[in-house]
Amino acid sequence: MKHTFVVLAYKESKYLEMCIQSVMNQTHSSEVMIATSTPNAFIDKMATKYNLSVVINEGKKGIGYDFDFALHAAEGLVTIAHQDDVYEKTYAQKMVEAYNKNQNAIILFSDYYEIRDNQKVETNTNLKIKRILLFPLRLQSWAGSRFIKRSALRLGNAICCPAVTFNTKQITSEKVFASDFQCNIDWNGWENLSNQKGKFIFISEKLMGHRIHVESTTTEIINDNIRTKEDYIMLKRFWPSFIARAINKFYKNAEKSNQE
Repeated sequence: MKHTFVVLAYKESKYLEMCIQSVMNQTHSSEVMIATSTPNAFIDKMATKYNLSVVINEGKKGIGYDFDFALHAAEGLVTIAHQDDVYEKTYAQKMVEAYNKNQNAIILFSDYYEIRDNQKVETNTNLKIKRILLFPLRLQSWAGSRFIKRSALRLGNAICCPAVTFNTKQITSEKVFASDFQCNIDWNGWENLSNQKGKFIFISEKLMGHRIHVESTTTEIINDNIRTKEDYIMLKRFWPSFIARAINKFYKNAEKSNQE
């Protein structure tokens, strides 16, 4: 099946070109395009330099709506590449190989490392917790179980959004991410998809790098205390309110690692 990287670009990111280079320098021949809701000369310049098409979201604006727009900008296997992040050369190849063995997969995703101050961070407390939550999904025979799929989501969002490849032929909903959330768009999306038939395929190799920096949307949201409110809403989808409240208090402390 065809694989496409849709690079989701927003305003003018100094890391956009690095992201584009990483998705174009893959061992698997994938298509690459840019999606944006903020068209500008900088994005046009990058598109021209690398001979990429640009699709513009002229519909409802917001992070979740931008994600859905990017997801439906191509067919087959689609990776929404966030402009600040980078991908290892074998990312696309590994995703396609995993799909060929699991063609009923809804999503396929890899482990990842963080990029802080332009340095690779292979592990920290946050990454360790996520890997523990994802451990049951290492057994692909379990990966179609609704209970197991949701196990990666019950205590927080263990799935890194830019590490995910979507099988658009398996996704039945046109609106995966669309919501009024500002932070937990991806967690909301995985929860929606966990209710559909099909597998969540986890590849335990670190195949991409997710950049953490002070200008990132995630950091801004944590500073505004928006994430805490949204986490509680999500946790209540899995737990009674009093348990959700206790987990949320613990999770808030873990968020501080994004600011360290």
